[in-house]
Amino acid sequence: QVQFVESGGGLVQPGGSLRLSCAASGSRFSLYDMEWYRQAPGKQRELVAGITDSGSTNYADSVKGRFTISRDNAKNTVYLRMNSLKPDDTAVYYCHAAFRAFRSWGQGIQVTVSS
Repeated sequence: QVQFVESGGGLVQPGGSLRLSCAASGSRFSLYDMEWYRQAPGKQRELVAGITDSGSTNYADSVKGRFTISRDNAKNTVYLRMNSLKPDDTAVYYCHAAFRAFRSWGQGIQVTVSS
């Protein structure tokens, strides 16, 4: 069982920035494809960004050019740098790991963009 500790969320004004972190337990982190999802109230959970074990990245159209996903395998951590934040980015953000049939979710962290 992999445990995740997410941090970096909070309240930010429109146009501001945050960096989310998701630290994983265990020794197999470098093998995982890692993703960030988000879920706003009344909406379905959606994929925000992903990074493969080899470092390839992909982004939802709504965040391209504003968000950057990265990973540090030495620290077992995946990051999501969020710039130019908008009220529509308000949601609970979840990290997600995938490796073959293995799947695991973080507990989620709140991001609120409001003036």
